[in-house]
Amino acid sequence: MLPVTIGIIIGGIISCQTAINSRLRAFIGSPYQASFVSFTIGTLFLALVTLASHQSLGVSSQLLAQEPWWLWIGGFLGVIFLTTNILLFPHIGAVQTAIMPILGQVLMGLLIDTFGWLTATQQSLTPARFIGVILVLIGILVTVALPDILQHQTTTTTSGNPWPWRLLGIIGGALGAVQTTINGHLGVVLHSAVHASFISFLIGAMTLLVIVFVVDRNLSHIANATGHGKPWWIWLGGLLGGIFVLGNTYLAPILGTGQTVVFALLGQLTGGLLIDQFGLLGAKRNPTMPVQFLGLLCLVGGVILIRLF
Repeated sequence: MLPVTIGIIIGGIISCQTAINSRLRAFIGSPYQASFVSFTIGTLFLALVTLASHQSLGVSSQLLAQEPWWLWIGGFLGVIFLTTNILLFPHIGAVQTAIMPILGQVLMGLLIDTFGWLTATQQSLTPARFIGVILVLIGILVTVALPDILQHQTTTTTSGNPWPWRLLGIIGGALGAVQTTINGHLGVVLHSAVHASFISFLIGAMTLLVIVFVVDRNLSHIANATGHGKPWWIWLGGLLGGIFVLGNTYLAPILGTGQTVVFALLGQLTGGLLIDQFGLLGAKRNPTMPVQFLGLLCLVGGVILIRLF
């Protein structure tokens, strides 16, 4: 029961990180520089935790030589997942930008566990688990998309064929699930979830630094988030992101990628609804609709089926 609780809690943490990073991005202006700040702070936090646990920050050349190349790309995949969300929004709108990556995460998590990809422990796809996955997807759609449909809000902001962008969103979400699996296995190899999370964040921060200098050509926008009137907590997003990745890295070998993703999504959606309901962390207050609670109940039912069967 403890791993399940941890999964839900870190999902709630990531919803807080999303709200915090949105404020940071509003001050900085550049989404890439805001993401770089978040990754850098997360890297420093995980470095301190790694050192405090009396472990080295590096890895041996022998380990680099004997392990598969894909073991080291978790941070890179995390950046792709993050950047995909930034690119999707202008083309398919907020609702589909939220839904498509989640769909990719859930489906890829199911495939990884069912076929034992990337050294994951194989878990049979029983009829009950399949029904559970369907309930999870329905619950996500009802919680995230249905309220906007009922209010007749458009989900597409530009003209053109949206399907390539939808497919990109699904692929980005799938890579997020792959990242969870890779980081989990790296934690097993290094005998430390903290060390593995640090390496993932470090690679992610280095990747984002390259993107920033290609797109923005400098880091000058970061100064916009400093000075009078800027809340101190806008700098905590990276720390929360570090905790989230650390939790996923710890849970993936225990629960499997699919369950880790689903429990985190349950916490994320619940946390997101609470933030909207009460306007927490500077978010615009957006009262929760009754149908969204029904969606959460459907999601919980699916989670129970996946966990117990």
